[in-house]
Amino acid sequence: MSLFRSILVADDEPSIRHILTLVLTGHGYEVRAVADGEDALKELAARDYDVLLCDVRMPKKDGLSVLREALAAHPALTVVVMSAYGSQEQALQAVASGAFDYVQKPFKPEEIVFVLRKAEERERLVRENRRLKQVSLPSTPQGHILGESPALHALLRQVARLAPVDTTVLISGESGTGKELIARELHVSSPRAPMAFVAVNCGAIPSGLIESELFGHAKGAFTDARTAKRGLFAEADGGTLFLDEVGELPLSAQVKLLRVLQEGEIRPVGENRVEKVNVRVVAATLRDLSRLVGKGEFREDLYYRLNVVNLRVPPLRERLEDVPLLARAFIARFNRELNREPPVAGLSPEAEALMQAYAWPGNVRELENAMERAVLLADESLILPANLPEKLWAAPAPAPQRSAGHEGAVQQDGGDLSLKRAIRELEESYIRAALRKTKGNRTRAAELLDISHRALLYKIKEYGIDPDAEAERG
Repeated sequence: MSLFRSILVADDEPSIRHILTLVLTGHGYEVRAVADGEDALKELAARDYDVLLCDVRMPKKDGLSVLREALAAHPALTVVVMSAYGSQEQALQAVASGAFDYVQKPFKPEEIVFVLRKAEERERLVRENRRLKQVSLPSTPQGHILGESPALHALLRQVARLAPVDTTVLISGESGTGKELIARELHVSSPRAPMAFVAVNCGAIPSGLIESELFGHAKGAFTDARTAKRGLFAEADGGTLFLDEVGELPLSAQVKLLRVLQEGEIRPVGENRVEKVNVRVVAATLRDLSRLVGKGEFREDLYYRLNVVNLRVPPLRERLEDVPLLARAFIARFNRELNREPPVAGLSPEAEALMQAYAWPGNVRELENAMERAVLLADESLILPANLPEKLWAAPAPAPQRSAGHEGAVQQDGGDLSLKRAIRELEESYIRAALRKTKGNRTRAAELLDISHRALLYKIKEYGIDPDAEAERG
């Protein structure tokens, strides 16, 4: 699957714009074309592009100026310049200024495609080099957010926008998705980074002790309070306090938390005085707080104070393309921690396909456990399907029979309410529909289904689907 998806063409010749749009669209790219340099910069500011194909000589703003301004604003952008014979010197200047390559006019359309393929290969090497550098760090799986999926990149762009400001953030997501990693990223990317990041799981502290833990207590405030204690808000003063599972807070603690958010001050248990604190609060929950508000179990005013901005961490099943990258990072870590000799080199293609076809209900935490187990059990240099938990490779239950004319319908009349079977049947119907829509093109079908090409091939084999037959039905 192509690394590049979206391309902006900037050229003042209508015929060039038309030809490139046709050719590149035919190769699966999303293409937008503009006629001058100013429109190119406006378009780049309006949305994200992977590649800019830019003529050197254009009206309103020349290609060199566009190149410099575009790369200053979008350092990750790949730029390819197009030049007539007489402007080769300018084209070389463009490459010296950061363009990936240049194509001389007149050119054959396949020349452009070839240059894009070279640029994609360079990008793969850059990403792999970045991954290897990350894996070499001892704390990678716990301390770095790994992934190249669009869902994760969209989340990290939100984090980058929110990090510099002190607004309260509520992070939602399933257990094991990495909500604390996102909170830490907000902290380390903020001006508060030199100060403390303090994390607390509100559900792990007995309700009778939560106020003392958060706000501190005076000596003698209650039995066993033999000395005064600073609370976590005081510990996090100047920095960030991460309240995990904030929905577990008892109502009495919610009242005090609301006061901190409104007034910036705390009152330790047993004290008459208040203390000023300067803390950014980031909260996380896997429960639906709005539903708890409706049931009277969570204060509505506190909910709105916490939920100024909501960041949803996608579950691993929504970014299966990140599974191999995460798995390799965990393998490298467990090779070191378990003193594995010889070390496990990676995943076999069959194991990787199984892992990308699995839903990972326990998310990254489940993947981490699976890789630790696999590194321990692997007899070969690569992790094989047999080294993975049985639920990943066990033979699936047969799908229920369909009634005529109702492909994909869930059969409940006979009392069969198996959710697993219903999900399998729905999945199979989606795959067949995608293959029909794309006339059997597996790459395009995988893009429609938002899964990897390899995962699609595995599922086609699993369900016994004939892509050519589906193409004919389409």
